[in-house]
Amino acid sequence: MTIEAIALLAISVCVGAFLQGTVGVGFAMLVAPIAALVEPSLVPVAILIWMLPLNALVAWRERRHIDLRGAGWITVARVLATPLGIWLLLLIPENHLGYLIGGTTILAALVSFAAPSFTPRPAAFLAAGAVTALSETATGVGGPPLALVYQHRPAAELRATVALCFLIGEVISLIALALGGQFGGSGTNLALWLLPAVIVGVWTSSVTHKRVGGAALRYGILLFALASGIAVIIGTL
Repeated sequence: MTIEAIALLAISVCVGAFLQGTVGVGFAMLVAPIAALVEPSLVPVAILIWMLPLNALVAWRERRHIDLRGAGWITVARVLATPLGIWLLLLIPENHLGYLIGGTTILAALVSFAAPSFTPRPAAFLAAGAVTALSETATGVGGPPLALVYQHRPAAELRATVALCFLIGEVISLIALALGGQFGGSGTNLALWLLPAVIVGVWTSSVTHKRVGGAALRYGILLFALASGIAVIIGTL
């Protein structure tokens, strides 16, 4: 991998950590398409590794706002659905993974744009947890279903609860990927080297997260995710 490619990844990881630390979602939607274009082997393990400290720090920073009830329902669904995500990853050839990543990113962005206002109930939490388990384990992108559930709740509750759900789910997904033989290699080593970029992004978000307009920034993330998903599909052709 070239120095330029590593620099692009480091910048995207830092910016993605800042965005997710500010509005609660956006890291994987921004970083996964870029990682897939630069080095497909980075997906999904590297994305999950980068998100561990990101979500741990955000969840701790805003721990008083966590919705434990919703997080519990989501976690139950994620535990049950994660094996299906592993099966999906093993089923799809590596040279076709870009289609899945790009398509998942585009669909998630479009659904997030169009979703109506609603009050989340257990059925919605279970559905979001199941879809997140499938998409995050297979592609590293799992934020949109959780963002949909909490998008009409206070920003601090969204950030804190989504971060906790991500953190638990990422540990489950990484264990499942390791058991499935998908862990290790040069992609994992690069992910560890770029962890400082995550820390810088989260620290920056801690300075700005109460001052940045959540809605406007969220729509900006979704627009970028849409463009990134299209770029990944084009790059896979």
